[in-house]
Amino acid sequence: MTGPLVAILSGAGISTESGIPDYRGPSGLWRRDPEAEKQVTYEYYMADPEIRRRSWQARREIWSLHAEPNAAHRAIADLDRSGVPVRVITQNVDGLHQQAGMPERKVLELHGTARSVVCTACGARTPLQDAFSRIEAGEPDPPCRDCGGILKTATVMFGEELDPAVLGQAAAIARACQVLVAVGTSLQVYPAAGLVALAADGGARLVIVNAEPTPYDDIADEVIREPIGTSLPLLLARL
Repeated sequence: MTGPLVAILSGAGISTESGIPDYRGPSGLWRRDPEAEKQVTYEYYMADPEIRRRSWQARREIWSLHAEPNAAHRAIADLDRSGVPVRVITQNVDGLHQQAGMPERKVLELHGTARSVVCTACGARTPLQDAFSRIEAGEPDPPCRDCGGILKTATVMFGEELDPAVLGQAAAIARACQVLVAVGTSLQVYPAAGLVALAADGGARLVIVNAEPTPYDDIADEVIREPIGTSLPLLLARL
């Protein structure tokens, strides 16, 4: 069985039911603690060892939740396995789409991944767990073992550019898809939000699944406000 190309643009809201906090929602992390935004802002992170220490601790707290894919992640992977061509473009860095069974090659991570760590000086990559082990052993802000540079998760922080190759692939998918489902995203962060306009301009059917209104609701063919874990599986079953 094959069908139209379905693009899924996912944001933090798809992972909240897995226990990962969102940032911009009504009870989002940055609304409760505006200082926390500095931990993911490149300029502040690079300049202040205390912000880096807090950032590492926040990562450890999130990782200690042992988040698992929820029904929404699994429904997307199930749709792919059914033979419908699916591509996931995600703003998330948690890797839950892949964990749910989506092949790596079909998932574009616009904002990078929190599952590995990169040196800002020499570019060396190591697993996230290696950094956690060093923190637990008494290094609150572990430097690169190769060159002594500052380490950060391999995520795109505020103040950093998105990978142009990844963004180019995402734009190509948005233009080519027949259906785009934007799920759990405020559609306020660019250039990710601009992918919705690209898809709509190309004639794609646009469905928005999000608790809060978005700037693109007016051009959507369908807007769903129900909880994502129950509404998305039902929507994808209809597709």
